[in-house]
Amino acid sequence: MASFGLAELLISMMLFLVLFFGIGFLLNMLLRMTWIMAVIYPVITVLIVDEVRFIEYFREPGESFSALGTRFVSLAPADILILSSGMAGAIVAGLVMIWLRKQGYRMF
Repeated sequence: MASFGLAELLISMMLFLVLFFGIGFLLNMLLRMTWIMAVIYPVITVLIVDEVRFIEYFREPGESFSALGTRFVSLAPADILILSSGMAGAIVAGLVMIWLRKQGYRMF
């Protein structure tokens, strides 16, 4: 794993927050499901972190999930902060949608 400077860490966190807020906002507009991105984000996180092909989770689930657990445990604190900020963006997108609906915006 590469080491991050403070500036790179903060920029990466903001990028993930804004990226997944935007994706969640757009998905909600298209699908009208408030928490869709918050539900999908853990799957995206698994796809980012794992080194196992997706089909292996069905062929050899014991080894695949064990390897995934090992990868999650070995994440650097910077990686955890970046991935957590993406989840925060997905949650904030859902909260904004609820707020916009309460304000009377029916398209959201």
